[in-house]
Amino acid sequence: MRPTGPRMNERIRITPIRLIDENGEQAGVVETPDALRRARDLGMDLVEMAADSRPPVCRIMDYGRYKYEQSKKEKANKAKTKTSELKEVRLGRSMKIDPHDIAIRMRQARKFLLEGHKVQIVQQFRGREMAHRHRGDERMRDIIAELEEIGKLETDPRMAGRRMSVIIGPDKRKIEAYRRKMEAEGKATEEKDPKVAEEAEEVAKAEAAENSESAED
Repeated sequence: MRPTGPRMNERIRITPIRLIDENGEQAGVVETPDALRRARDLGMDLVEMAADSRPPVCRIMDYGRYKYEQSKKEKANKAKTKTSELKEVRLGRSMKIDPHDIAIRMRQARKFLLEGHKVQIVQQFRGREMAHRHRGDERMRDIIAELEEIGKLETDPRMAGRRMSVIIGPDKRKIEAYRRKMEAEGKATEEKDPKVAEEAEEVAKAEAAENSESAED
């Protein structure tokens, strides 16, 4: 039977590796035998956290305890899990949206996917922009490519009046790999990043103002 889970200890053949020590601190690039010796001296394991990185990221930890803590977190998350919803992310009122604003909305989309929701990305066209639909197609292709790191395409881009939309759903396998990667790098994922929550509030206020202006027109 093939071993399951991440590569550990002697199963890590590649060298060197980027090491995270037992305290969660970056220890730099080291030779794998040296890292394994350090883990053994501490009575701990050397665990590969990000196999696709070059060099791969490995961490010294008590893997049995780590698995126990992860199991507790998963049970707690399941208890809190809400019904999956379809969340809409609008790219402004027209094609003339600043790249910075697109980046903010992409972080919102990633947050929804990480929370287990499907995301509908909506691009509005105004006036003569309808004559340049190819620009909307290009933007949607870029968005799909970015979100496919943690999601999967549910519906191809489609037009309905002056709205182009695409639906992307969460991919559990990709999300688990992404969480491991971010943990190895010591970074927060988007649904836990307070900056993303603040941005969500700003986007909601801006869209409310836009809706108010549209009602007055």
